Amino acid sequence: MPNRRVVVTGMGVLACNGNNTTQFWDALKAGRHGIAKFTTIDSAKHKTRFGGEVRLDNVALVIGDPKQAKRKDRFVLLALHAAHEAMEQSGLDFKNWANPFRVGCVVGSGIGGLKTIEEECATMAARGPSRVSPMLVPKMIVDSAAGDISIVYGAKGPNYSITTACATGSHCLGAAFHHIRHGLCDVMITGGAEAPITDLGVAGFNAITALSTRNSSPETASRPFDKDRDGFVIGEGAGVLVLEELEHAKKRGAVIFGEVVGFGCTGDAYHETAPDPTGAGGVGCMQMALADAKLSPEQIGYINAHGTSTKYNDAGETMVIKTVFGAHAKKLPVSSTKSMTGHTLGAAGGIEAIASLLALRDGILPPTINYATPDPDCDLDYVPNVARKQQAEYALSNNLGFGGHNASVIFRRFTG
Repeated sequence: MPNRRVVVTGMGVLACNGNNTTQFWDALKAGRHGIAKFTTIDSAKHKTRFGGEVRLDNVALVIGDPKQAKRKDRFVLLALHAAHEAMEQSGLDFKNWANPFRVGCVVGSGIGGLKTIEEECATMAARGPSRVSPMLVPKMIVDSAAGDISIVYGAKGPNYSITTACATGSHCLGAAFHHIRHGLCDVMITGGAEAPITDLGVAGFNAITALSTRNSSPETASRPFDKDRDGFVIGEGAGVLVLEELEHAKKRGAVIFGEVVGFGCTGDAYHETAPDPTGAGGVGCMQMALADAKLSPEQIGYINAHGTSTKYNDAGETMVIKTVFGAHAKKLPVSSTKSMTGHTLGAAGGIEAIASLLALRDGILPPTINYATPDPDCDLDYVPNVARKQQAEYALSNNLGFGGHNASVIFRRFTG
């Protein structure tokens, strides 16, 4: 089986602390968050009244046609916007593919068109089933983002969505990586998008007590690994990457941002929402990624953690890292950029992959902000509060999802 090298030639981000890759990375380096009181829903109704909303007046700008934009759920608009930046950055001539069947798209969402479902349920309740929009199904289904991106860019190769809750983006990236590595494709558009800040979304996560209720101080609510953490901060956004076979990228003189070298994925087989307290699934996942990349644990120089700011995730992930990395864990910088973006669920894997790649490229490790009170159960180097100048050759990005889904992706700093 071919074992081709896979590089990243385009990246696009929408997050609460940046409307493009440059803004996003500048914010991470500065330790700047984007968490604030909800503006798109009536916060007074909810136990949690804040989150990480994308601050872009018109996320449909890249579509151009207002009528077409109305046919898309917000999560799709976010995905299209991030894909537009990634494809522009890549410099690929998508109107003249040599073979469009060797260009694929794997972009997922953990939930999909939640706002559309809410609106159409309200319409049916008030006006009856005959008044439900014919666009309900194409707007709400999770694969709409992948389908619409493939239409815009003429990608006729593998085209699908993976849904694994908060691990979605990382699973999509891993699948795209393997499509290129094993010779099935030359180019893949991949990542995740999510728009969960709706009345139903916030109410649902509040119902299982997953969200922080630090309403008096939203800016300090996302505090991964801190002893006083009380839940995650819900966020929306999109992270889309263009992956390319190395020689294909070199032939056209592409700018290369980094290399994907390993992927692992496992299941806890334990509980709908709680992580396995033994950490077996997480351990197996990271070990699988290391084996896939043919690396020893000591070669990893940075971990972008799942780090949700929940009691069980942060302590459990710390335990898993110590198990996998042994003595090296105490010397290994680990940070959670969710402290600045909130938890973007299905988009997290794409967004955090981009943060990891930029950390390797620039030799700057983003911080875990709001880290004030150490937790005895979380005793690693979390790059507290301030970014750190430190060059790493390899970074590992973790994402874990409800249902026991684990995914780890390993990146290498590109040096040729």
